Amino acid sequence: MRTRDPERKRRQLLEGALAEFAEHGIGGARVDRIATRAGVSAGLVYSFYEGKEGLFEAVYDAIVEQVVSGIPIDADNLPEYAGQLYDAGLEHPAVMRFVAWYTLERGDAESHVRPSVTRSMAEKVTAIEDAQRRGVVTGQRSAAELLALVLAIANMWQRHGEDVRGLVQEPERRRVVVDAVRQLVTPSR
Repeated sequence: MRTRDPERKRRQLLEGALAEFAEHGIGGARVDRIATRAGVSAGLVYSFYEGKEGLFEAVYDAIVEQVVSGIPIDADNLPEYAGQLYDAGLEHPAVMRFVAWYTLERGDAESHVRPSVTRSMAEKVTAIEDAQRRGVVTGQRSAAELLALVLAIANMWQRHGEDVRGLVQEPERRRVVVDAVRQLVTPSR
């Protein structure tokens, strides 16, 4: 007799959806292919989520949660934090492709800013502000500006084509990320 495990099915759906959305975006993704990738029936998608749109948002939320829990910000060592984000991008290229699709599909519309992202960014800004008050991080820019720059630098190699990636080869890319963030956040003495 088979036992029901809805959480396992939900995880399978999220993994299958991540792969499908990373390849095709939401517009080109198909629920039947997601179900096949996940090893479940297509109807199960609608049991757990509000269709393809709901599943797309659920995958994004799962990625945010994975990054927040897997790579917690260390405002006292933002260069290494950026290095860890860079490493994660290399280790999980499908996630980076999915995020690129999410950005293209959702744009910058405030109506699509997920609560999980708002919370995560607010916590990171607060951590950087605390490091600034203690003199560990420069106060020449706001904490929000520094966070935006750290994230952009950490993900720059995954966000560009081979024309830019070809300028610096592995393993130097990680060093460039860490060094650039170090120069950005180190207080002048």
